[in-house]
Amino acid sequence: MNDQQLAVTVADGGRLRALVLELWQRTRMDWGFVTDRLSTTFRKETWIGSHERRFVGETLYGLVRHLRRVDAALARGRKTTKPPKDLERLLALLVLEKLIEPARAAKIERDLDWNAVASIDEAIAAERNPTTRLALTASLPDWLATRLVADWGDQAEALARALNHRAPMTVRANLLVGDRAALAAELAAAKLQTTPGTWCDTALHVDSRTNLFGLDAFKRGALEAQDEGSQLLADLSLEGAPDKPLVVDLCAGAGGKTLAIAARLANRGRILASDIDERKLDELRRRARRATVSNAQAIHLAEGRWPPTLDAIRGKADVVFVDAPCSGLGALRRNPEARWRLREADLAMFAARQTEILDNAFHLLAPGGRIVYATCTLLRVENQDVIAAVLEKRPELTTVPPSNPKLAAGDSFTVAPHTHGTDGFFAHTLVRQTP
Repeated sequence: MNDQQLAVTVADGGRLRALVLELWQRTRMDWGFVTDRLSTTFRKETWIGSHERRFVGETLYGLVRHLRRVDAALARGRKTTKPPKDLERLLALLVLEKLIEPARAAKIERDLDWNAVASIDEAIAAERNPTTRLALTASLPDWLATRLVADWGDQAEALARALNHRAPMTVRANLLVGDRAALAAELAAAKLQTTPGTWCDTALHVDSRTNLFGLDAFKRGALEAQDEGSQLLADLSLEGAPDKPLVVDLCAGAGGKTLAIAARLANRGRILASDIDERKLDELRRRARRATVSNAQAIHLAEGRWPPTLDAIRGKADVVFVDAPCSGLGALRRNPEARWRLREADLAMFAARQTEILDNAFHLLAPGGRIVYATCTLLRVENQDVIAAVLEKRPELTTVPPSNPKLAAGDSFTVAPHTHGTDGFFAHTLVRQTP
C-alpha cells in the first residue's frame, strides 16, 4: 500500500490506528525520544511490515512536530471550547498532510467542520503578530518562538520551518578506511543512492532508506552516521593546529567528533576524549576499534576533580574542543520532542554550565593553543552570550574567525538547516595569546 492507502486504513480504525494512538499517548507522557519509543515498539510488534513501520514513524513524528498547528486547526473547526481528542488530532494531521480528504474525516468525527480544519494555514498566515504566527506555523512553545524572533529576526520563520522538516540520513566517510568516492561506490554496489555533501568532503547523504548499521561498510568501519554540520565542527577544531597536535575533546560523549578528528589527523598526534558518562565512553571505545582509530584515549571525568591524565597536561594542549551540553534546539529535525520537554528556565542552567566548562578548558590550553567552543543550539544565550562572558573574564583569549566565510556569521561559525541544509550548530574559536 502507498501512504494515502495506509492513511485511509489508519483513519478507518483497526490495529494500526490503535498502535499510532498508543505511541502518541505514551510519547506525551514524558516527551521522551521518539526514536526510542519506535525502536522498542517495533521490536515487540513483529506483525508490522517495513512500509507500515515507516508510516507509523512519520505519523508519530508529524504529531510531535505539528501539535500546535493541529490543535489550532481543530479549534478552528469546532464550535465549542472542548479540548481535542487524540483521534481528532490524528485525523487532522492526515487532513493537513493531504493524505485523506476532509469528507472522510467527517464520517469518523462528525462534530467538526473539517473544511475549516483544512484551511488553518491560511488563518495562520493572516496572523499579524510575528511571534504568534511563528509559534503556530512551526508548532513551537511561545517562549521559543519569542527567542527565535529576537535572535534571528527576518530569518526566524525560515529557520523554524526548516527545523520542522525531516533530516537527511548523512554519513561520514572514515578517511582511515577510504574516501567519500570509494564509500559512494561501495554503497552504489549495494543498490543505495547517495548524494555528496555540499560543505564537507567526507559527508555523504544516503537517499535510499536502509538500515545503516546492517551495512558491511558500517561493520568494517568505513562510515559513521553523522550530520554534515557535525563533521564541519570536527574540521574546525583542527584549523591552525600543528601536524601532530595534542587535542582534548572535553565533552566527548560517545565520540562522534573524536573519531572524525582522529580520521582527519590520520591517527597522528594524540586525542584525550573525556566525559562524565562512563557508558558513553565505553561506546566511544567500541566505535574507535571499529574505525581503526589508534590515537584517541577515553578518560572518565569524575565530578569535582581532574583525572591524573588531564591534570598532567595543564597548559599543554594545542586544541581543547568543547562540544558543550546544551538545549539541543539546533537538532530539532532529529529530536522534535525536545521543544516540548525543555523549559525556558533550563537555558540559564545550560549557560552557567557552559561557562564553567569553558573556564576549565582554559587551564588545559598551551600558549598559542585554541579552544573551539561548540553547541548544537542556535540561541544567543547559549552561544554569543557565553563567549562574551568568557572573553570578559579571560583577557588572554582572543577570537579567531572561521577560515570559510560561507560558514560564518560574524566571527563565529554558524550553520543551520535553512542556510546550509545541516542541523543547527554554533562554534567560536579562541586563541590563548603567548606571554
